[in-house]
Amino acid sequence: MKVKEFNIASLLRDNIKSMKPYSSARDEFKETTGDMVFIDANENPFENGLNRYPDPQQRELKQRLSEIKNIPVSQILLGNGSDEVLDLIFRAFCEPNQDEIITLPPTYGMYGVLANLNAVKNVEVELEANFQPNVKAIFNAVNSQTKLLFLCSPNNPTANSFEAGLMEQLIMNFPGIVVIDEAYIDFSNEESWLSRLQEFPNLIITQTLSKAYGLAGIRLGICYASEAIIAVLNKIKPPYNINQLTQSQAIARLNRMDKVEQEVAEILNERERLQSELQKVNFVNTIYDSDANFILVKVDDANKRYGQLINFGIVVRNRTTQPLCHNCLRLTIGTKEENDKLIEILNILK
Repeated sequence: MKVKEFNIASLLRDNIKSMKPYSSARDEFKETTGDMVFIDANENPFENGLNRYPDPQQRELKQRLSEIKNIPVSQILLGNGSDEVLDLIFRAFCEPNQDEIITLPPTYGMYGVLANLNAVKNVEVELEANFQPNVKAIFNAVNSQTKLLFLCSPNNPTANSFEAGLMEQLIMNFPGIVVIDEAYIDFSNEESWLSRLQEFPNLIITQTLSKAYGLAGIRLGICYASEAIIAVLNKIKPPYNINQLTQSQAIARLNRMDKVEQEVAEILNERERLQSELQKVNFVNTIYDSDANFILVKVDDANKRYGQLINFGIVVRNRTTQPLCHNCLRLTIGTKEENDKLIEILNILK
């Protein structure tokens, strides 16, 4: 089967089509080997390891990601956190005060924030009671101004993955671009959609080093898409959006995949243990299945239990105001010692 006919030019904003990207000094002269004198970028000439501008295309870092993910460098874009990547997508494809996107609440809140920031209408199509996409309702919400569909899978805050068959229907028939947010994919048994990226020219996949890779502090988001989409996003991204410290730390971490895999395994073991222990807590009504590094639980009174946990020095996320999440708390999987403390406190609360 082929995806519905996709024409990237028909989706791009007119000003993006015609704009000429900024060309930095490091874009114009890429060679860094040999005894060169660099007096082209108005940098401080005194070497301290950080006096030069970083590689604007992050070539070494992208090459390492390419090796790990088996995706060509030309299909990778890096952002200052996934939020910058998402914002670039809005800027490229959504005309302010005219276009629309579709999101599936409860989901990651930044989609709506970025829609508001870019003056784009956010059409919300609530998930089914089982936290799966309502495909019929999504297509009923589509009109000529609908440009983007956001699928967070595994989803935040529900922690579940969307069914592959439902997602395939959406990707193949949606008239715009489908963005799959895979921030939590490393904790899931489901296969990443990266394995099928080449099949779908209208697909964008975002991932991050903030979760499984333990690098939330360096703010590095990753975008995988067709060469055509990546070329557009490269055209509009800030010239030096990924600083040298971030690039260096990311490369170092990616060169220790054994350590990353060990930590993920420990988190998954702790997730299983915590799910088991939560079944013994008398005010926990439902423990939802998790494909992420957190668990969503329904309790008797989320506001009460949140306050009690705060008093004992434990901060969880109260999601009771979100659609389908009344009286739900979101619990991130901590270390064994942190989880021990959580379990101990949960069992003494009245």
